[in-house]
Amino acid sequence: MAADLSKPSANRVTQAVAGVIPPQVAEGRIREVFPTVLGVMPAAATLAKRLMRSGILLPVGWLILAPVFALKFAPFVSKRYTLTNRRLAIRKGWKRTVVQEVALADIDDVRFDAAQVDAFYLSGPLEVVSKGQVVMTLPGVPEPEGFRHAIINAVKAWVPGKATGPWQPASAE
Repeated sequence: MAADLSKPSANRVTQAVAGVIPPQVAEGRIREVFPTVLGVMPAAATLAKRLMRSGILLPVGWLILAPVFALKFAPFVSKRYTLTNRRLAIRKGWKRTVVQEVALADIDDVRFDAAQVDAFYLSGPLEVVSKGQVVMTLPGVPEPEGFRHAIINAVKAWVPGKATGPWQPASAE
């Protein structure tokens, strides 16, 4: 069963620096992002973008985007992408239940296509690859290149044998 990362518990240690807790000790959150409105409702976000760029229909674009933006943070339907020192997870809803997850040890690569990044919303999709197959797609990731690097760095830091180059993996000792 996945640990609730929203509040401290007996098996989750409060940490001063994000991601410093070794995975052998407890699960610590490294980074968490909400998908942009492009990841919540792509059709409405695209229409709103076109209207806002027209200049004249800017207020209409805002009116279309307002409920979509509210859904992004609505407690019962909101989605978030959580990177911990053990896994990458898509969590949803009030109780932040895990909808999909991939252990860091299973991640081989994270694909990012710069051509798919939307310059208006500064977001794009990420694909998590394991054993040559895409096992997880994260649509509408804000600043996807930065989140991609965070995932790759977490894999190199916390998974023994995955570090290449000048990286020295962290240990619990």
